[in-house]
Amino acid sequence: MAFTPPPPYDPTDKSGFSYETVVKRWPIIITGIIDHIHNICHDLALELQQDESEKVFLDAKLTEGKEIIGKISKLKYQMGRDHPLEPIPADGELHVNVYNSELDILAKDGRNTWFTAPWLFAECYLYRLLRSFFVQTEHWRSHDPFFDQKIKTFQQSRTSILQIATTMHELEEDKDIFASDPEKLGVLFTEMIQMCLWGNATDLSLLTHLSAADIEHLQSVGKEAQGARQKFILKDDQQTVWNHVKSLKDGQIDFVLDNAGFELFTDLVFADFLVTYTPYVSKVLFHPKLIPWFVSDVTPPDFQATFTSLLDGSFFTTANASDAAAASRDHLSHMVGRWQSYVEKGVFSLSVPLETPLGGANQSTMANFWTTPDPYWNMKAREPALHKSLQNSGLVIFKGDLNYRKLTGDVRWPAWTPFESALGSLAGSFPILSLRTNKADVVVGVPKEVAERLDHSGEKWRVDGRYALISFCPAIRSP
Repeated sequence: MAFTPPPPYDPTDKSGFSYETVVKRWPIIITGIIDHIHNICHDLALELQQDESEKVFLDAKLTEGKEIIGKISKLKYQMGRDHPLEPIPADGELHVNVYNSELDILAKDGRNTWFTAPWLFAECYLYRLLRSFFVQTEHWRSHDPFFDQKIKTFQQSRTSILQIATTMHELEEDKDIFASDPEKLGVLFTEMIQMCLWGNATDLSLLTHLSAADIEHLQSVGKEAQGARQKFILKDDQQTVWNHVKSLKDGQIDFVLDNAGFELFTDLVFADFLVTYTPYVSKVLFHPKLIPWFVSDVTPPDFQATFTSLLDGSFFTTANASDAAAASRDHLSHMVGRWQSYVEKGVFSLSVPLETPLGGANQSTMANFWTTPDPYWNMKAREPALHKSLQNSGLVIFKGDLNYRKLTGDVRWPAWTPFESALGSLAGSFPILSLRTNKADVVVGVPKEVAERLDHSGEKWRVDGRYALISFCPAIRSP
């Protein structure tokens, strides 16, 4: 039977989250970029007045910065007035034809404006277009307009990070106990997978108004927090996943990454647990994005900066100089040192070289698939090498909301649709685990009575990040 997904969400529906995104969220994000570039240009102008020796360089960068501001300001104006999406210029990086070909198809259907284009395509297009503004310059090509924001938010995660580091230190002292008691190891796996799940609650493209205290609350850890959140996990395949992990021998786990900062930290902790405390996993491969993507997604420079920041004693500035805080910092340094050794030995690795710059040095790699507008149904056709590579994995963990939207096509599935049905042709290709807090309309795998009750309650349960899904689909191996 042919795979026939339902239609996408109607972006003109004012009750839908896609409409709210175009009207509110995207303009806030775009304005933040304009302010960021403007501040840099202001500093360049001051430096230009004070340092004649660098006049040519500073003047050129300042001029290009002003041009970027002009382009982004025009984009914001056009978005607010529902103008057509303009073709992405030939900027020397990949996927120009992919996006522009789809624009041609949408134009023929009269769905090529900011308020009529399918949300998933329009959002991917937005970040690819923003990338083109920077890559067409000489002095801003390697600039990530979201990097400072990612680092600042990461700094606000200090309390949770130190608490987790101390917890991992305590586990290390009891490592032999867990190794000899599979039941205790299974309980620990549940703690780890929930930590990794709720680490996704921090999403810079959504948390545009939260304070540091709000973010810290979202990132709270510990058994009480985990227990309180259990009732918010609407699809819970934890035990099935654990049974699958226990079937591996020297297995490889792949993480298709989502957010930098605290979420990446929890991904690394989960990966550390799998290779350090269980006998089932010997290698973890992390898949980043190669361009600045959805504000907070992990790029290779972000991955490196995470290690640098965690080992920098001054990164988490605080007035708290207690012995307990000092001990937690020591525990953090010890843990991250272990991660570094794993990177050096190849136990932890990126799917691209660690030094890969933004854009991937204009090289066509399997990692480029993650920044196309394609749903993952198209992986085998669009990027067969990536599809084949993932078939060698013991488990592929897709983190976060965007990966979930791409796994399911971001279309109007009934919420009780089985997860494997919504995966289309990807189902069974390799073992898939999706860890996702709900931040977009599409939801599958939830019992019908639960979905209908929540829909009737008036809660924004599909989009507010309070509810979550742990969804697993095993591989179907050829005989």
